[in-house]
Amino acid sequence: MKESIGLFLTRRARLNPAREAVVGIEQGHRLTFAELNQRTNRLANALLSRNLHKGDRVAVLLGNQTEYLEVYFALAKIGAVLVPLSWRLVPDELQFVIKDSGSRVLIYSSEFDATVEVLKQKTDISTWVRAGDKSSRPSLSQDYGCVIQEGSQSEPKIEVGEEDLFLIVYTSGTTGFPKGAMLSHGNMLWACLTWNSTNDMRAGDRHLIVLPLFHLGGLFPLSAAFHHGQTVVVMSSADADSILRVIESERVNVGVIVTTILRRMLLALESEYHDISTLRWVVVGGEAVPSALVERAAKLGVEVLQDYGLTEACGVATIMGSEDAGVKPGSAGKSYFHTQVRVVTESGQDAPSGELGEVIVKGRHVMKGYWNRPDATSEAIRDGWLYTGDAATMDEDGYVYIRDRKKDMIISGGENIYPAEIEQVLQHLPQVKEVAVIGQPSVKWGESPIAIVVLKDGAALSAEDVIGYCRGRVAKFKLPRGVEFVRELPRNPIGKVQKHILRQQFPGPAPA
Repeated sequence: MKESIGLFLTRRARLNPAREAVVGIEQGHRLTFAELNQRTNRLANALLSRNLHKGDRVAVLLGNQTEYLEVYFALAKIGAVLVPLSWRLVPDELQFVIKDSGSRVLIYSSEFDATVEVLKQKTDISTWVRAGDKSSRPSLSQDYGCVIQEGSQSEPKIEVGEEDLFLIVYTSGTTGFPKGAMLSHGNMLWACLTWNSTNDMRAGDRHLIVLPLFHLGGLFPLSAAFHHGQTVVVMSSADADSILRVIESERVNVGVIVTTILRRMLLALESEYHDISTLRWVVVGGEAVPSALVERAAKLGVEVLQDYGLTEACGVATIMGSEDAGVKPGSAGKSYFHTQVRVVTESGQDAPSGELGEVIVKGRHVMKGYWNRPDATSEAIRDGWLYTGDAATMDEDGYVYIRDRKKDMIISGGENIYPAEIEQVLQHLPQVKEVAVIGQPSVKWGESPIAIVVLKDGAALSAEDVIGYCRGRVAKFKLPRGVEFVRELPRNPIGKVQKHILRQQFPGPAPA
């Protein structure tokens, strides 16, 4: 029998039809597994009637809302490929993803009408499906609610298996061009198995989804939760007070957040009471969690699990429980249950304990490769191992310590920012001769990007000129928080910019 992510919902609706499947906080929606499955089947069959075929790519520009779950499982059931679009990107960035993936359908929500009107002029999308206010539906777009009503409630008769492609998730690239990580149904299935085998997942738990669903950090926990029979509580707002109120009112048990959110939640709890006694644990990814935060959470009865992962491995690689946080401070933990993790030297041999090397990951949850990028695939996957590009050490007990994430990558509020993306934009400024972007420590975001600019002879620019040029050309969270002007950039003997020297010269902190 073939396995697929679509069957997660089909089977859950059969086993637990009356159990609440999803709570959409901002929308006020509540659906049981039976109700969600019926709506999902309707959407799947309606899309099939619009000549959507197995293997076709569907771009999705939705917020954290119940429709995302319907689209997710509908596409899984018919073997179509979901291409999540980040609503934080500008139209030019979205255009690249849509064209590169070959998406022919876009499902979006009305809050992105302005963005979609631009995309209609720049892409080859043939079918536009819009969720939201019916009264102001723009031309060419079909109403999501009407589309669902057209479809049958019966299970789609499409055979989908582990080997079939399910997701193409675009990750920022060091060259400035995103790459699409291809994740199959089997990849996601094994990611769920290794997650659920490692963490204290319990049937009937209420699982908070607050990270954006265009992220694996949002989509993957959703899959794992349904696989284990949990209710997902979906939020759009990452405001600490809002999250605490929802944990209290919905009796949330587990969830995934980033360090920035955890810090704000604990700070809010110092001045305002919320009953979070049901909250058992949170997985925190994106950056190291200070031991002080882990200890403060533990006093409230909440275990903090520190996670290291990447899109190319469905978001899972290593994890560390709070009991080890004090013993192994700064560690990202050990590998997940069905996962192998090594730290290797340039020759591919295991690095001695404590010696710096590259993290490599192996498991059936590692991606098939990069979409239309055999060159990048062969560089990243060798002999079945995923070479992450992350520098780390491993101690004699198997604990991994990440020393440098993706070389020069900046992690701001849990978001990955590759300097090359910003540098590529700023190189088009006529007055700019050279530019390098580094991360500076930020009290609010953990890190923030800072542009180091060399001007052409006789040229003049202000910091606001530089930042203003980036507005609308890169996502808001990628905007430089500050600008420094220098006469030249430090380079090594072969001409490569030495960003570690720039980080020493401009240690920060970044402007608020």
